[in-house]
Amino acid sequence: MANQLLVKRREQMFPKLSARQVERLKVHGRLVNARAGDVLVEPGDRPRKIVVVLSGSLDILFPGLLAEQLITTLVAGDFSGEMSALRGVSGFTRIRAREDATVLAIKEDALRDLVQTDAELSELFMRAFILRRMGLVEAGQSEIVLLGSRYCAGTLRLREFLTRSVVPYVYIDVDSDAGVEALLERFHVSTGEIPVVIGRGGTVLKNPSLHEVAEMLDMNPAMDVSTIHDLVVVGAGPAGLAAAVYGASEGLDVVVVESGAPGGQAGTSSRIENYLGFPTGISGQALAGRALTQAQKFGANVTIATQAKRLHCEKRPYRLELSDGRSLLASTIVVATGAKYRDIEIENLQKFVGVGVYYAATNMEARLCEGEEIAIVGGGNSAGQAAVFLANTCRHVHIMVRADSLSESMSRYLIRRIEENPDITLHVRTQIAVLEGSDKLERVGWRTQGNPEVEMCDIGSVFLMTGAVPNTAWLQGCVKMDDKGFVCTGADLHPEHLDAAGWPLARQPYLMETTLPGVFAVGDVRSGSVKRIASGVGEGSICVQFVHRALAELSVASRDRIALQPGGLPLTPLPEPVASR
Repeated sequence: MANQLLVKRREQMFPKLSARQVERLKVHGRLVNARAGDVLVEPGDRPRKIVVVLSGSLDILFPGLLAEQLITTLVAGDFSGEMSALRGVSGFTRIRAREDATVLAIKEDALRDLVQTDAELSELFMRAFILRRMGLVEAGQSEIVLLGSRYCAGTLRLREFLTRSVVPYVYIDVDSDAGVEALLERFHVSTGEIPVVIGRGGTVLKNPSLHEVAEMLDMNPAMDVSTIHDLVVVGAGPAGLAAAVYGASEGLDVVVVESGAPGGQAGTSSRIENYLGFPTGISGQALAGRALTQAQKFGANVTIATQAKRLHCEKRPYRLELSDGRSLLASTIVVATGAKYRDIEIENLQKFVGVGVYYAATNMEARLCEGEEIAIVGGGNSAGQAAVFLANTCRHVHIMVRADSLSESMSRYLIRRIEENPDITLHVRTQIAVLEGSDKLERVGWRTQGNPEVEMCDIGSVFLMTGAVPNTAWLQGCVKMDDKGFVCTGADLHPEHLDAAGWPLARQPYLMETTLPGVFAVGDVRSGSVKRIASGVGEGSICVQFVHRALAELSVASRDRIALQPGGLPLTPLPEPVASR
């Protein structure tokens, strides 16, 4: 792994265990003897395990499309593993004995117990695992290959997913990379079939969905669909991940379901500078990655690229139907599905999505429009962060808002940076009216209030960051929503709302609880929420105390064999529990 991260932080990536630490580890694993040349771990192995070298040596190898790459050689006192081992999913490296060796093999369940109970070893292992995964990504080599084009919207969709999921992969552009014809011929694909993902063993997916990619790469841990889970969190943005961290750390059986990659809308932010504890700022992806790692450390089961299709709310336990055909049973649910940016009303908008029209401003999008003139639509903090970030590499940035100023929707520090940057122009009371181009966006026209003329400009990239549309279609018919589709909770639920929903309890709904007992909404999806990352994290964290109360109520009802059923249904006996907590 010849990269800068390994050079700078080798001691943290590959720390040496002391004799006392190795002794403490022995109760968590079993001794294995290996002969020179034996393969102890393959990339696709599951269940995952790590090994601690007691004697001899092991090579850690990174399989590539053409050949293996030696990452490092482990000797006595060294240990293997990266974040895949803790999460219980397939990894990316091969471990082979360089010479006869004796190792301590620690399986994923024992590893998770270890990082939860041993503070010293937890810090050592967690830091090493995180840095090693970052090093694999930085290495720029993998047996996972994405064939695509910058003029293909599907390519950008898959690149964003793999990048935000921190998957090491090789990207090959069919329009510009040398040797691509030989690769296309080798895997029997044509340029008309891109994007194409090539996985382990040469498996090929043509224009796949995110779920298909996640399945092929074995990115998700096993999910128990027979158990009644304490808490199912729908959405892995800041609010959902906060609920998962606090719930799992307090001993709850927590499952998280996310339709895309972890981080939600916040994961697309280039830099967040007003989040407590990060004075120099942090990217949304980095913040989400750390939160995901915390949730997994405490035992939360996080499944990505899987969408909540429908909530069956007629009785408890609630049943969450997923897009892949499976269902989850839940005693309580936290709705954290957030919101998406609102599209502008232009007839041919969808033609340019992914090839000139974007909803995120990460390093990936920045490279696509480097040196160009661009436009950003929106006046919130996300738009301001994007403008400041993109102004570093773009020729000029136009910000367009319908309001008279930015003062009502954007933080003052961002407004000052925009005002003082000569490469950013603010257009108030302005809307985009025209999008033009053939294979990709080439020209943009906008109209200012009071002026019927459309001003045209050679702009090939537009970033839409305006308004918010809640992701609540899967909740229809189950909970009270406001006139914009956001979920109503707590004090916003009036007696008439509860009567209409058939609220079955003597108490009023808890803070952030919906018209369904034990179903809560947090973050951007909640009606009246403050659309800030810190607020979402706070709501997700606070919500867990009410989850505990709802579970305690359900335990009392279970003991009496009575189900508390919403919707005004008669009280009926609870079914026998499939599994206890």
